[in-house]
Amino acid sequence: MPQRSKIVNDPVHGFVSIPGETQFRLIEHAWFQRLRRIKQLGLTFLVYPAALHARFQHSLGAMHLMNRTLNHLISKGHNISPQEREDALNAILLHDIGHGPFSHTLENTIVTGLDHEQIGRAIISRLNEEMGGVLQGAIAILEGRYPRKFLCQLVSGQMDMDRMDYLKRDSFYTGVAEGYINVDRLLAMLDIAEDELVIEAKGVFTIEHFLAARRMMYWQVYLHKTVLSAEFMLSNALLRARELVQSGKTLEASVSLRYFLENERLSEQFTVYGDGLRHFTNLDDVDIFAALKQWQYENDVVLSTLSSGIMNRKLFRIILQDEPFEQQQLDKLMKDIQHYFGIGEEEAGWLLITGKTSNQLYNPSHSPIRVLHKNGSLTNLQQVSQTIGLAGKMDIETRYFICFPKELTFKG
Repeated sequence: MPQRSKIVNDPVHGFVSIPGETQFRLIEHAWFQRLRRIKQLGLTFLVYPAALHARFQHSLGAMHLMNRTLNHLISKGHNISPQEREDALNAILLHDIGHGPFSHTLENTIVTGLDHEQIGRAIISRLNEEMGGVLQGAIAILEGRYPRKFLCQLVSGQMDMDRMDYLKRDSFYTGVAEGYINVDRLLAMLDIAEDELVIEAKGVFTIEHFLAARRMMYWQVYLHKTVLSAEFMLSNALLRARELVQSGKTLEASVSLRYFLENERLSEQFTVYGDGLRHFTNLDDVDIFAALKQWQYENDVVLSTLSSGIMNRKLFRIILQDEPFEQQQLDKLMKDIQHYFGIGEEEAGWLLITGKTSNQLYNPSHSPIRVLHKNGSLTNLQQVSQTIGLAGKMDIETRYFICFPKELTFKG
């Protein structure tokens, strides 16, 4: 029998090797293959047309970086056992397995009471049963209780493999050069001290650039105002569809999407063998787009307006500012929406979206980045910041927004 190919050609990292049989079996599983049908950046392609990459590629890329990092740390004299390597590779490979289509939008709308990490734990527990318990170590890493802390930090921390891959990959596919990071240099500067992941002192410039690039990617890509507009429209479309379905209206939707539109107390049904898990692992971008494609022709003004807007890129206008909007401004917009669409105040509320969005360059209180000096001493990054003045850039940046149909005017 011919040997199965275990190399993938990736445009971001080049040739990516699948390290072992367990990783190969996980990748071959239908639940992992589903990640091919879930875009990494959701509706961002409406702004950056090439941002069509999937969570599947990202997961393979993060595994590749983990493999490289472990080899690098071993070359520095650190003892990492074959089992610890295996656990770390499995953990990073599965770190996104709980994401659904348009993950955070879905979590805040129709998959309520659960986040992708909770869903991921249920999925991995089921996979662990199917594979004879080989994922116990990976589960411990993902839950942050593995005996070796630095392995947990490589999966979820300020300098984890998840962030390193998605920043490099998202910068590549969006074409946003400001988000470029030197992954090779970053990996070379990583080390272990007191069982924690640290950065060598000579790598301070590199990690500062990494943090600055992440901040730029948030404002230019992840929190881009047009992307926010599309995501909020999708959120309200799903919520409106759920309200209509639960009031007795029949809407076209796949079996699995209909399950989430009809049911609310999902946490009770997300057991390892429950209906919630079964339907979630059958849900992907195709279900959402197919539904929107049909809902744009519904006679409900709210649902059809939101759905057709997303399908045909007729996105709402969004205005961001540093201070909250005045109530009289919102009241006028609400009346204008009612008049323009010929609908009541309750329905108009679906077409006027308000809120705030935040970003933070670096939060030293959450898993602070520690710098290892030649004499073996450790300091926190902000104490030795050299280029971008971290001490003055650690506050949370908050912007307030309003989002409404472009047919209407707004006077600030």
